Amino acid sequence: MISDPENPAKQSDRKIADVVAERIERLIVDGVLRSGQALPSERRLTDKLGVSRTALREGLKLLRARGIIETAHGKGSFVANLTAQPPQSPLMHLLASQPRTLYDLFEVRGMLEAESARLAALRGTPADYMMITRRYEDMLAAHHADTDPATHARLDHAFHLAICEASHNPVLVHTLRSLTELLLSSVFASVNNLYHRQPHRKRIDRQHARLYNAVTGKLPEQAYRAAADHIDGVRESLQEIEQEEQRLVRATLRLEGWK
Repeated sequence: MISDPENPAKQSDRKIADVVAERIERLIVDGVLRSGQALPSERRLTDKLGVSRTALREGLKLLRARGIIETAHGKGSFVANLTAQPPQSPLMHLLASQPRTLYDLFEVRGMLEAESARLAALRGTPADYMMITRRYEDMLAAHHADTDPATHARLDHAFHLAICEASHNPVLVHTLRSLTELLLSSVFASVNNLYHRQPHRKRIDRQHARLYNAVTGKLPEQAYRAAADHIDGVRESLQEIEQEEQRLVRATLRLEGWK
């Protein structure tokens, strides 16, 4: 930073502006402020941060320059979409186009979500558990409302994401958020293929209940095991259905005389 010996007040505002920017960045990293969310008013921010309006505006200017916030005339400032990607990047296309990546996704989910559940049981706050409970209840309500599979999958994913957010590990949370569309494909496969089969649906409901109770009951090892068992169970069920369908296809071809 270039010093300005003739204007010490301006130097002070610049230093405070750095602090303002850092504190708002921390709120974003911690998930308090999310992509697309409007920042509080200038008056509220100056009160909360204990800074002058000039320092606040300088701090916001720093965040705009870094691409962390965006300002729309007449609407205020918003957190930018920090993980913006093209509608379908070449990598996403390749991963989504290969059937085997579905099971690779379940491996990734098993690793990340089991640890998320363990940390959520260890570190979660009453506010975290309230949010997890809301997401859990929304998901259960979808069971009884004949919700379309895509919406149901998003509610299921939101429950798992709420658990991840309770881990209070920003890197873990942002990693899962950056993979949302890919991970949703695995959740959709579960909802679309298993929920209309009553035995599978009951099994998943029990697994979700066990996971919910372990996390909100602050039982870290049980939460880890419940999350891992849930992901493994869904993967195994989908593989069983896939193998059954392949057997049906082979039997039908033999019946029709194909070699």
